[in-house]
Amino acid sequence: MRRREVLVGVAGLAALGGGGALAVGEWNPLESGDAVDSIELETIDAPGSDAGTASVPERGRVTFVELFATWCTVCERQMEPLGAVHETVDDDVQFVSATSEPVGNTVTRADIADWWRDHDGDWPVALDTDLELTEALDASGVPYAFVLDESNAVTWSGRGRESADEIRSAIDAAGGE
Repeated sequence: MRRREVLVGVAGLAALGGGGALAVGEWNPLESGDAVDSIELETIDAPGSDAGTASVPERGRVTFVELFATWCTVCERQMEPLGAVHETVDDDVQFVSATSEPVGNTVTRADIADWWRDHDGDWPVALDTDLELTEALDASGVPYAFVLDESNAVTWSGRGRESADEIRSAIDAAGGE
């Protein structure tokens, strides 16, 4: 009887620990090196971003991508460290932010461009309205950031507020020096 209680307790702790890692974003199944297929996303006209399309992630380049939303206060505070990192990377690194907000329903392209301008965004901003990129990265929530190496394998992910140093180190480790 006692042994069964111990085993049930150990199993419960293991489940709790795994759930806790998921809840705080410390574990991502894609960090195992699985490659992500490139997805064509619409880019909008905003500071540092031209209207058109972008293939994200772009094979052959280290890619930094952050998923954000204009209603997210943590995303708003994350713009400063993102800007600091963006200033330090060269053209060998694809640097892009994408929102999955329902454009045309609760937000317009102009709203996103205004938010981008108000928060000093100066790199490509894209729309993931079909959630293709979000699903490919197995992301849940915003902000959620990823670094992918030249073969489109996830090498780092972070959920919530990340420091500029942490993001830059992840880009460097993926080969985006």
